[in-house]
Amino acid sequence: MPLAAAGLVVMWSSGFIGARLGTEYAAADTLLAWRCVVAGSLLAAWAVVRRVRLGRRLLLQHTVVGLLCQVMYLGGVVTGVGLGVPAGVAALVAALQPLLVGALAGPLLGEQIGRRQWVGLWVGLAGVVLVVAADVGDGGGPVLGYLLVAGGMLALSAGTLLERRWQVGGRLVDALTVHSVLAAGVFVTTAGLAGRLTPPTAPGFWWAVAWVVVLSTFGGYGCYLFTLRAAGATRVSTLLYLTPPTTMVWAYVMFGDRIGALAAVGVVVCAVAVWLVLAPASTGALRRDKSGSRPTQRASR
Repeated sequence: MPLAAAGLVVMWSSGFIGARLGTEYAAADTLLAWRCVVAGSLLAAWAVVRRVRLGRRLLLQHTVVGLLCQVMYLGGVVTGVGLGVPAGVAALVAALQPLLVGALAGPLLGEQIGRRQWVGLWVGLAGVVLVVAADVGDGGGPVLGYLLVAGGMLALSAGTLLERRWQVGGRLVDALTVHSVLAAGVFVTTAGLAGRLTPPTAPGFWWAVAWVVVLSTFGGYGCYLFTLRAAGATRVSTLLYLTPPTTMVWAYVMFGDRIGALAAVGVVVCAVAVWLVLAPASTGALRRDKSGSRPTQRASR
């Protein structure tokens, strides 16, 4: 589990770097379309080799979760940023997800959130503010862009809660296959209608596609689904607080972007916040369960 959590943080953050690499050669929706085409084709071919057969209910569940977590989340955030929403603002909006999921995980999933965990969730939001403060800029961009980014955050939250609520079964790779094939169909259609489906021939573009397919889709999104199933909606969402600081480190290593003192403080704040949320789940909650009080998480069905 710690390895999957670390993989989630590092690989999820790689998506922002891949987007920066790819959009030097093509529009964001072009990169998004070919990312999903390559990932979906590879996964579909592997499913054919394995002769995978999914029941109607399982296929429907995968489709709904994939529509929310892949199509609407990626489409909303990427399109919003493409319309002019500053990356720092988009990161702040995305940082609201752990708070939203934490508020709904109790009544919907039975994942009880204690006082210390709530403090951690709010501290995490403050940490993200510190990390991205220098990138927020003047908040320019059309209202539609902000609505799309917010909609993407809400879609990822809804998909996260539904996947956990339904206790979707089957192999993780099958879920990833359905999600990627669905996203490929949608993004190829939208990019084609916009006249931006044809990819550039520059090797740098295909290097960026390989980057986001291997690290972001197979690695980041795969780790997200695995951690969601293994640890619950609140924990997996809380780990996303560590992605803005990790992206900052990625950018420093790859592009030489400067890390300011305020951002460095934000990294520490985010780390403390994640500890506040996750530590009680493995210590205090265990003691409460042994004392006979209400368990902190609904038993798996």
